[in-house]
Amino acid sequence: MRLRRKRHQVRAFRKHFSLKPVVNRTGKILPGDILLFSTIRDENVRLPYFLKYYRNLGVSHFLIVDNDSSDGGREYLANQSDVSVWTTKASYKNSKFGVDWLNWLQRKYGHGHWTLVVDPDELFIYPFCDTRPIRALTDWLDVSQVRSFGAMLLDMYPKGRIDAVPYLPGQDPVEIASWFDPGNYVIEKNKRYGNLWIQGGPRSRMFFTDKPTKAPALNKTPLVKWDKRYTYISSTHMLLPRGLNLTYDEWGGEKASGILLHVKFLNTFAAKAEEELKRKQHYQGSVEYKAYVDSVKENPDLWCKWSEKYINWRQLEILGLMSKGNWA
Repeated sequence: MRLRRKRHQVRAFRKHFSLKPVVNRTGKILPGDILLFSTIRDENVRLPYFLKYYRNLGVSHFLIVDNDSSDGGREYLANQSDVSVWTTKASYKNSKFGVDWLNWLQRKYGHGHWTLVVDPDELFIYPFCDTRPIRALTDWLDVSQVRSFGAMLLDMYPKGRIDAVPYLPGQDPVEIASWFDPGNYVIEKNKRYGNLWIQGGPRSRMFFTDKPTKAPALNKTPLVKWDKRYTYISSTHMLLPRGLNLTYDEWGGEKASGILLHVKFLNTFAAKAEEELKRKQHYQGSVEYKAYVDSVKENPDLWCKWSEKYINWRQLEILGLMSKGNWA
C-alpha cells in the first residue's frame, strides 16, 4: 500500500505540469484556514450559489481546476477574491478523473489544513450545520484526534420532470431538487481498503435497474485534515493511508457522519449528460452517462411514491443516513 501511495503521488506530480495558473491567490491562505478543492467544467450557472453556500459554512479559500470550460465559469472564478484557479485542456480521464490534479494541489497547499473536496453539484451537510460553522466540526474532530470525516452522497431530484423548472444562477438548487430516496441502499465493506461501499438511491432504481452493482458509489470521505503524505486514489471514495477510510465504528458504535446533497438532476442535466457521453471522459467509457441519456429520454421523472422531501439534517439522521455520533 505504501508503494501504491507513492505511485499516486508521482502521478499527481507528473500531471500537474498540464495545469496553468489563471490566478493564484494562495498567498492569502492563513494557518488554520479551511480550504475547498474542486474540478469544474462548464458549471458557471452553479458557481454563485456554490461559493455562497461554502463561504457561509466557513470555507476560507477555494482552489479550483477548470477543465477547459467555455461558459465563462473560469473568468467568473478569477474575479473572486477568495478563489485560486488553474486551467487545463488535458484529459479528465487520464488524470484519474481529476484526482491527480487535486492531489497535487492538496499536497502543495493543503498540508496541515482541513480540506474539503467536493464537486460543484455537491452541498456538504453535517450535524448541527444549521447552527454551527464547519470550524466547530473540525475543532471537535481535532480534539477527538479524528483525521477524516465521511459523508454519503444523497441524490436529490424534483417532483415531476427534471427539466420542468429552469435553474437560475444564485438559486439554491434544493428549492427545485428537494426530494430523495429515504431507503433503497446497500452497504458492504471493501476488504482491501477498509472503506464502506454504498450503492442505491434513484440512480440505481432508475438507471441501473437490471445491473444494480454497476450503479455509482455513494460513499465519500470529503473532509480530511490533510497531510502531504496522503492521497486520494478513487475520487473521494478511497484514500491512502487506509486508516483514513475508517470513518465508521467497526465495533457497533456510531461515528459522526455527514451527507453530500447531490443536486445533479436539474433542467441542465440532459444537455450535460449528452455532452459527457460524447466526450467519454468518465469512468468505464462513460457507461453511467449512457444510462442517463437513454433513461432520461424515456422518462425524465425520478420521483416515486416512496420519495421524501428534504427538511434538514435532523431528518436525515432520523432516517439513519447520517449521524451526530457523540458530538453533543
